[in-house]
Amino acid sequence: MTIQAAPLAAPRPQSRGGQAGQHGRVAWMAVPALAVFLLFAVLPLVGVLVLSFTRWDGLGAIHPAGIRNWRSVLSDPDLLHSLWVTFEVMFYSWVVQTPIAILLGVFTAGRHRYRAVLAVFFFVPLLLSAAAIAVTFKALLDPNFGLGPGLHSDLLTQNWLGNPVLAMGVVIFIVSWQFIPFHSLIYQGAVRQIPLSLYEAASLDGAGRVRTFFSITLPQLKHTIITSSTLMVVGSLTFFDLIFVLTGGGPGDSTRVLALDMYRRGFGANQMGPASVIAVILVLVGLGIALGLNRLGGRADDSSLEGV
Repeated sequence: MTIQAAPLAAPRPQSRGGQAGQHGRVAWMAVPALAVFLLFAVLPLVGVLVLSFTRWDGLGAIHPAGIRNWRSVLSDPDLLHSLWVTFEVMFYSWVVQTPIAILLGVFTAGRHRYRAVLAVFFFVPLLLSAAAIAVTFKALLDPNFGLGPGLHSDLLTQNWLGNPVLAMGVVIFIVSWQFIPFHSLIYQGAVRQIPLSLYEAASLDGAGRVRTFFSITLPQLKHTIITSSTLMVVGSLTFFDLIFVLTGGGPGDSTRVLALDMYRRGFGANQMGPASVIAVILVLVGLGIALGLNRLGGRADDSSLEGV
């Protein structure tokens, strides 16, 4: 006598009501983050936008000013100069940071022990305060008592912060030195997600390291490059403490970025209305750049196998 097993029942498809309930439970988990975002991001932004249409010295009563602040700021030639300097810092820091961060990220993505130790040392500059870094470099670059006179080196004994071109170069160097480790960490994680089968296939085809890097690694890092570049260029809009301590916007106005111009108008001249106008301009510029880079990256599913 044989006993036949009962056929397995086909799994019941989940009803739409169950799916809606599950999505509803997941949506409730995002409420705390949404509340924090509204409280600390959207609400202050709305307050700054409203303040840009007022006249306020930071202490007394607030009086409406209409579009007078916007008209005066947009017609001020110093705004275009500060905007140009901001874009200079943004562009040159991106040009310096991106290739070095990619190479360091690919290098530290290896499985060797010493690379993990190096990755820790690479991350140290990011843990330091920007103001402390500015004070240190300002002392090291002093043409009278800095590193150059101490080593009796004519090459290092320059008026680094008194020459407009050298001062901009110093700012770009320090910014890159501080933030390259962060972006290297991003690329390191992205490289480790690339399937090893791609490299094995390239090795079987006889591709070398350079060909593998340009044919496999870089294409797979497309969206990571977009993400890193977005953080890089949008973050460069907020550089203030480093430039304020290091150069104060000088020599002249050669390193006066928009964030520093906003500080001078708001807390130096007690003109909170024009300072709020510049703050809104910074937000609009950052938002436009972020959307442009996102559009440049295309859809997330048009990449090959990144993140598999």
